[in-house]
Amino acid sequence: MVAVISHLTVDSRDAYAQSLFWGQVLGWAEDPEDPNEAGHEECMIFAPDGRQRLLFVEVPEDKVVKNRLHLDLRPADGTRDAELDRLLDLGATVHTDFRLDGGLGWVILADPEGNEFCILRSDAERAAAAAAAAAADATS
Repeated sequence: MVAVISHLTVDSRDAYAQSLFWGQVLGWAEDPEDPNEAGHEECMIFAPDGRQRLLFVEVPEDKVVKNRLHLDLRPADGTRDAELDRLLDLGATVHTDFRLDGGLGWVILADPEGNEFCILRSDAERAAAAAAAAAADATS
């Protein structure tokens, strides 16, 4: 017997605004039969296949310390840096930049309520770096 995660819940000051932000970040949507609305204390968004869900629940407290849990994101297509620009345009802010010369590293961002999350290199970027390293090893 095992348990299955139903959804990840995120404490929020404005559940609706958070559902809009994260819906745009992830390409997820609300349930059309139970739409999220401004003022709702609970707002859920669903992955396109419906198997993963994020629930934003309003709480009276502001976030004051580092998250104990955060999301690490990879671009579905494109590059980490292009995705970083898109996320900043959506309202994220840079918390700490751990990018290194040569394309390695990641960036810690904060959503509009200060919750930290990371943007990593895409699978294509990681594969290209591995292929370049293998080619360099083969020539040495």
